[in-house]
Amino acid sequence: MMPLVSILSIFRSIRPALLLQSQSANCQQSHQLATGNSMSPIKDFSLTYEAINEDITFSVGDTITGTVTFNLTEDTKVKSVLVKVKGDANVRWTEWKGNERRTYSAHRRYFKLKEYFVEENTQGTVFPKGIHQFNFRFQIPQGDLPSSFRGNHGHITYMLEAKISRSWRRPSKTQTEISFVSKTFPYEGQVMCSQSGSVTKDIGTFSKAEVQLSATANKKVCSPGDTLSVVAKITNSSSKNVKPKFKLVQTTVYHASGSRKIKEKILAKVVGDAIEPRSEKTVSCRLKIPADAIYSIHNCEILTVEYNLKAYVDISFDFDPEVVFPLAVVAPKLVAMHLSEVARPNPPEAVGAQSYSDFPPPTFPAGSHPLPAGPIANEYPAPRPPQPANVGSGSNSQWPQNLARCNFLATAPVPPLVQPPAITVPPQFQQGEEPPPYTTLYPPPPYDTPASGSS
Repeated sequence: MMPLVSILSIFRSIRPALLLQSQSANCQQSHQLATGNSMSPIKDFSLTYEAINEDITFSVGDTITGTVTFNLTEDTKVKSVLVKVKGDANVRWTEWKGNERRTYSAHRRYFKLKEYFVEENTQGTVFPKGIHQFNFRFQIPQGDLPSSFRGNHGHITYMLEAKISRSWRRPSKTQTEISFVSKTFPYEGQVMCSQSGSVTKDIGTFSKAEVQLSATANKKVCSPGDTLSVVAKITNSSSKNVKPKFKLVQTTVYHASGSRKIKEKILAKVVGDAIEPRSEKTVSCRLKIPADAIYSIHNCEILTVEYNLKAYVDISFDFDPEVVFPLAVVAPKLVAMHLSEVARPNPPEAVGAQSYSDFPPPTFPAGSHPLPAGPIANEYPAPRPPQPANVGSGSNSQWPQNLARCNFLATAPVPPLVQPPAITVPPQFQQGEEPPPYTTLYPPPPYDTPASGSS
């Protein structure tokens, strides 16, 4: 009998070869599953599409044109040949609650378009040996569609897929993903807006002291590669050293079956110098959004991607007061498009439409101070919508008096309105005539005589 030690040594010597053979078999099987049976007559099955811009992206309303190509090594009967494009969102994750394992998943279908090159036929259509090529054309439908995304627990994908079906055979498929960019703008009309916020944190139990933080960010809407500027003023009335800190956070939230999975990622962080007790200091910093940052997603029910810029004060052994500024990261072309819409002058058909200046000026009583005449009287300042920041500072927080400052672009002046001709009304009485007495125009109404004895 062969000793056990010899058997183990032989197994160790042949184990690498067995592993290599197993890996080779798995790779061959995966390749066959991806391209079809190795004995299949369908070869070089490919799907290509034409780029419509330098970013190779698509949006709603765009047209996708492309080609499906395959090579047949022999005459082949097929049931159907088709190409389709679809947009889907999927999320999936698993959680352990005690000894119970639970999986959460959700799916959303945004659209699906299909084009048959060969209509499905049970009798089949015979294709001759050789290279075959088909052209296709799809227009992405209008709608509020989210941008492409891939994460740890979900994805939003827009996929092109071609398929050849044969009787009693597994279908041959090939697919390619297209990059989709949403045209939905999260903060309409606030492209050039800055954000401000403040918070106060009480420190100490017996000797009351506080730390005040006021911060301003120069943007609310930005693009990958942009730089954010933040200015913060810290008033430290306490007896502790504190540090100002800033960070850019990306938050991805997956939703399914009433639960959610939250993933946070810090994209940039800046730590300032310590601020001594009973002192005041103004600090500034610049944070750059990564060039490969994912676009914000606010229009998907099961998946969201948000960005926040946080300015806070690091206080040892206490809660850190912070001011949170929401940000939207969108495509640069989308920002440029909205800026051009803001700067666009009023259309010609808008001239002459009813406005506040169409009505005659009001009459003011003597001694009052009417508005000055001229074009200034018809100019109204643009509204300044408040932009509250999310503030958190422990138990004694104060909501900031927060207003967004918007740099509105000047528009082209509107030509003056054409005044209608004055309408002359003839006088009721000729000059020199006395007007009739009041009783003639409006005789007194008859009154009933009260009955005798009534009170």
